[in-house]
Amino acid sequence: MSMLRLLATVPRGLGDLLAAELAALGAAQVRERSGGVAFSGTLQTAYRACLESRLANRVLLEIACFEAADAAAFYRAARAVHWHAQLKPGATLACEFSGRHPTIAHSHFGALKLKDAIVDALREATGARPDVVLDRPGLRVHAHARGVAITLSIDLSGESLHRRAYRGAAGEAPLKENVAAGVLERSGWPRLAAAGEQFLDPLCGSGTLAIEAALIAAHCAPGLQRQYFGFFGWRGHDEALWRAVREAAEARCLAGRAPTVIIRGQDRDPAAVRAARANAQRAGVGQWARFEVCPLAEAAPAAGSDAGRGLICTNPPYGVRLGDLEAARAVHRELGEVLRARFQGWQASVLTGAPHLGKELGIRASRTHVMWNGAIECRLLRMTVEPGSLRQPGTLARPERSRPETAGGRMFANRIEKNRKRLHSWAKREGVSCYRLYDADMPEYAFAIDLYRTVQPREEDWLYVQEYAAPADIEREAVRRRRAEALASLAAATGVARERIKVRLRRRTRRGEQYEKHGGRAEFHVVGEGGLRFLVNFGDYLDTGLFLDHRLTRERLRRSASGARFLNLFAYTGTASVYAAAGAAAETTSVDLSRTYLDWTRRNLELNFPAGGPHELIQADCLTWLREGARARGRYDLIFLDPPTFSNSKRMQGVLDVQRDHPSLIEACMRLLSPAGLLVFSTNAQRFRLDPSVQQRYAVRDVSAATLPRDFERNPRIHRCFEVRLP
Repeated sequence: MSMLRLLATVPRGLGDLLAAELAALGAAQVRERSGGVAFSGTLQTAYRACLESRLANRVLLEIACFEAADAAAFYRAARAVHWHAQLKPGATLACEFSGRHPTIAHSHFGALKLKDAIVDALREATGARPDVVLDRPGLRVHAHARGVAITLSIDLSGESLHRRAYRGAAGEAPLKENVAAGVLERSGWPRLAAAGEQFLDPLCGSGTLAIEAALIAAHCAPGLQRQYFGFFGWRGHDEALWRAVREAAEARCLAGRAPTVIIRGQDRDPAAVRAARANAQRAGVGQWARFEVCPLAEAAPAAGSDAGRGLICTNPPYGVRLGDLEAARAVHRELGEVLRARFQGWQASVLTGAPHLGKELGIRASRTHVMWNGAIECRLLRMTVEPGSLRQPGTLARPERSRPETAGGRMFANRIEKNRKRLHSWAKREGVSCYRLYDADMPEYAFAIDLYRTVQPREEDWLYVQEYAAPADIEREAVRRRRAEALASLAAATGVARERIKVRLRRRTRRGEQYEKHGGRAEFHVVGEGGLRFLVNFGDYLDTGLFLDHRLTRERLRRSASGARFLNLFAYTGTASVYAAAGAAAETTSVDLSRTYLDWTRRNLELNFPAGGPHELIQADCLTWLREGARARGRYDLIFLDPPTFSNSKRMQGVLDVQRDHPSLIEACMRLLSPAGLLVFSTNAQRFRLDPSVQQRYAVRDVSAATLPRDFERNPRIHRCFEVRLP
């Protein structure tokens, strides 16, 4: 058989599981991609993926790839495909378009252009055109754009594979069947079922988790009850091969034999239990999955069973479905009480769309996974119910110290532990309470991680995690998995509780975004540095308010500030002004465009000098102020110039590019500098080169190495710093 190029789409958070599943089904060259898993395989492999995959949404067969700059080019390229070789005579057609294209802005328009191309090509080739039917067409064709590159595929599944054809009424907040299967796979149910352990969902609703658990235990292909697949109207369909694949799957299914695993679902709602029983019958596992009306408070291991072995797996209401957050909180708390009282020694997996309710269980999670049920981001909390895992319900969990499960996660955790051990004694000796713990030391885990020890409102450690934006050619699912591995490892490696680990994505900001607030809590903490105190914010802005790599630069400013008139340009939160004031500066002037940051500067000054002082705050575009307003103000003895690398804020006049503009900025500052004064110029531009004209006109000393703190030594290009004086 010839090899086909295939792609299976999957719910977010399940890409790695799908890759392993497809490999077990005979797929080759398996690799995760954004939103799915690409692989190659024979037609038999494609059939098996459609019939036996528990996790995939769709299976797509690639038939053409081309580039199209606009809609007209897309139409021409799509029409050139030999559609007569794809569509059976008399078969109906449906078309879809997804992705991002520079000129095809609407998916409906893209789908129409694709339909027109196929219909016109077939009319020209055969004299007849296919009927267009959106629901269960004979052939569904999918176009996906990634820029001008477009891939055309046949949807072999026809409709999402999560539709197993067994579910009737789904209830108020249905759990998709393939997401339920993913929960069970993550929870280790295949292994537990093989060992004969029992299964219970005490909040079963329409029974999806229990039914999927039964299908797994019975080795039943999830697609056996489906009457429709997308390849039925495809000319490449091999009916004899399909029949053989289906018969082999039926032979592997143990349904109908005497069950050896106890699988139960319980719910207090009789209507839900009736629906679950009917669904189980349609799925062919009615005798494997048993359902009963039972309130949560009465849930218990099956009579006569080994109460110490089994899996509790459930998807409790979390406010959206219930419409009542307090009622959802009560359900989570009651579930935790039942688990602690009757299920000691059991494994428990709780999928919740409201992670904050997890603490109500009173059981510490050993693993947490991010999963998506449709558009709802959820957390799968995995626990072992045993005395060492218990905590007081409603209280915050203690930091998790369990070791990461994946090899990559363990390596990442080892690196974090090694770095913290290496830096801890140095930080204690130097009185440093906020420092960089990790900076993309392992390229596949591209994070900058800073540790902050706060002193107010409480003395505790926080982690500020900045994720570097991944290159476009890295699959999104791989990025998400590595992010999950890293974040799951951090609490264990550092002892910092999960709720005090804050994550941001580092990327080029949009116009003016550096001045915008990004959160709504305005929660500030106080940290110490160099005997001074500063306000930091971990959630509302792009940065915390304290640039840690400037720690030594600020100290040099303090040592040079005695009696000086100090000017701080692009002042940000005024930390340099606080250091200068602490160094006995005669006066400080802080200039920044942002009113938010100037208010932050004022608060930092008041935090350290409550009696006030000669501190002036000026809201202005620094470029304009240097050009128009500075000359009349006299001269300064010490100037700190730390401009952004690039800025095109709509409140600025023009665009600032530090590489291009630093000579004129330095020249403007030097006109304000007293004869014996000092300008300290700093930049974080990674590829910065000082213009030779600056060195020709002024006395310049490169102090970059001298201002590089020990915790930033792994990245000597983190900033460049120069001391500039008049000749």
